[in-house]
Amino acid sequence: MKKINIIFIGVFASLFISSAALALSLGEAKQKGLVGEQLTGYLGAVTTTAETTALINDINAKRKNKYKEIAKRNGTSLESVEKLAGKTALEKTSPGQFINLGSGWRKK
Repeated sequence: MKKINIIFIGVFASLFISSAALALSLGEAKQKGLVGEQLTGYLGAVTTTAETTALINDINAKRKNKYKEIAKRNGTSLESVEKLAGKTALEKTSPGQFINLGSGWRKK
């Protein structure tokens, strides 16, 4: 499990950097309350716009690819990696940003 946790740190760092090329960065979208982290390990739209949809689709596709790689490398299921990623992302979410624990959006 520790090996997977260390990998997540790198995954999330690379996802933050890769989103910089988009018109709206992940950091900006989180700060503005447009997107948030979910238990599923993926981003969700707090406010839906074309820009947030594009950002979410891009980031979530990259996350899913990384999760698949991690699952394969560690001989575990995609679902278990997604679950751990969701837990990690929620823990790393800054106060005041949105999270969804399965019952709707709320600020952390």
